[in-house]
Amino acid sequence: MSKISDKINEIYGYLEELPKIIPGQFEDYKSNNLAKAACERYFERIVEAVTDVAFMVIVKRKLRVPEDDTDAFRILLENKMIDEQLYKKLKQAKGMRNIIAHQYGIVKDEVVFEALTEELENDVKKFIESIDKLNLK
Repeated sequence: MSKISDKINEIYGYLEELPKIIPGQFEDYKSNNLAKAACERYFERIVEAVTDVAFMVIVKRKLRVPEDDTDAFRILLENKMIDEQLYKKLKQAKGMRNIIAHQYGIVKDEVVFEALTEELENDVKKFIESIDKLNLK
């Protein structure tokens, strides 16, 4: 297996575990600091792993060196490996990950909960499907 395959398997592992720790209702999420911290950590791990895959694809395809993590997604967009909508979603997820990880500003529980329950899994799976189509494994 390649490093890309290993990292994608890691992402699937996180996606499988995440629903087990996300409270069913926002009020439960907001009031449970342990669950909230665990969910935020999984969010960080998933977004970091997706970013790692983006960098691996760039290296494997010998594309230009990204200026930063978000630029890695831009490079995939420029090379038609992901579409504009997915690029925007990944860029937003990376921004949210930075807020969570580095305490830039205030973490908005509502936004994180919505991302965890309604967006993250679909966006990440769409990203993986796009990468799988490149046959880099």
